[in-house]
Amino acid sequence: MKEDGIEDRSKATTQILDELAIDAHVQVRSSDELTAEVHGATAEEDKKRSAKKHHPLRRRSDFRTVRKAPRSLTITPWQLLHAMGLGAAVSRQGAGRGLAEHWGSLRYSQALEQNHGQYLKLSSEGRDLLRFYKATQSGEIGAGFASLLAEAIARSHYPDHLVSIIPADIALKAGWPKLGTGDGPRPEALQRRPHFFVEAWRPGQPSKVLLLASKGTHSSVHQVYKQLSNASAHVESVHIGPYGSVPYLLIGTEIPSKESLVLHALEAPGMTALKPAAGKPGADLDLVLNRGNLMADAVKYEDGSAETLPGFHVVPEDFTWFNIVLARTAAAMLTAFTGGGKPTGQYLTTDQGRRHFQHESLARTGKMRDAAHSIHGIDFVGTDHIYRLNGVRVEAFSGLHASLYDHLRKGHVNEYRRHTYDLRDEWPQHSTAKKWNAVSIRADGTVMAIRLSDM
Repeated sequence: MKEDGIEDRSKATTQILDELAIDAHVQVRSSDELTAEVHGATAEEDKKRSAKKHHPLRRRSDFRTVRKAPRSLTITPWQLLHAMGLGAAVSRQGAGRGLAEHWGSLRYSQALEQNHGQYLKLSSEGRDLLRFYKATQSGEIGAGFASLLAEAIARSHYPDHLVSIIPADIALKAGWPKLGTGDGPRPEALQRRPHFFVEAWRPGQPSKVLLLASKGTHSSVHQVYKQLSNASAHVESVHIGPYGSVPYLLIGTEIPSKESLVLHALEAPGMTALKPAAGKPGADLDLVLNRGNLMADAVKYEDGSAETLPGFHVVPEDFTWFNIVLARTAAAMLTAFTGGGKPTGQYLTTDQGRRHFQHESLARTGKMRDAAHSIHGIDFVGTDHIYRLNGVRVEAFSGLHASLYDHLRKGHVNEYRRHTYDLRDEWPQHSTAKKWNAVSIRADGTVMAIRLSDM
């Protein structure tokens, strides 16, 4: 029989876990006024740089109101943590290794709550975190919300496609290992890169690609304008096809201490399809990537002359190669989310971090892919993590549909994508499941679930 204190803590923790599965709304704002405010912030920043005799900052300035922008994004907090964890799974920041970092999203289990209108805002726990993790919190939460909104927008533009959100730094290292030129300090344009590639894909067709720069702030909306202005410089460093033609999204998350969260979004519309060169076959996503060694130069043609600038330029003859880069980096994210190890390493080049996934044991995660669960009658394979939430043992599970994982384990990205596309309308939408307090299943076949531990 449990003691009263333990019983009380278990009930309180159960309530926390249950609240992770409740739908909530996040406002989305995109307007001509926002566009004007960001242009104004750009002019102000350029004036300051000129006064300090700094070179003008290269930016994209062709952004505008987002077409088909939703008025709000409706998600559960657990879906946000799922998106954050998936985006971090293949990252190698600091001393972390792969999957060990994706569990860092769990620090936000108590950071958000609903107000009376069912809009998300920071909880008291989230405001306490703010004192210690202010910059980290705004960046990580901002990236999570931005990836979810970008996915929704891309799907509205390409309803018959699936969407992958791929960390740009990891993808770019497949072709530009040093992410710079020469041995000296990197040019400013190479230090500011988009945060994600948004890939809209359908088996047998060339992928469509957008750039995404995400920001987050605990400050006022005026800081959002400055951040989106800065984000316009991040997307300027990458060019796919003709210089300055690739579409992009700028998304800033406003995280007030007491009011509800707001997502501010702008876009440069258009379509960049990674079509193979004339007479060449389409991308074979099962091909192993070799280390690229491209120059970090972008070529801008204007008035009949060519100008070479620092940047990352994917020219049309490299579209097939880049299609493979995106697909295999996305595959690495999925296998890292299930537990990393050799199944992940096969999809990465040395510079992308292959060596960190050559061994089956990663920091703080114990055995990999040693967990299997049936959720809503679907078999998933992955890794679980036991930790304490307010002193109570909690189990979190991250995994991938067992058959889809088997495709990726064998290196069959083409088959994974065909199978996933066939399943696109069959995933259950329930945010809870038998024996689990909160569940999130994404269209890519990944699952993240949480419950009290019986261990």
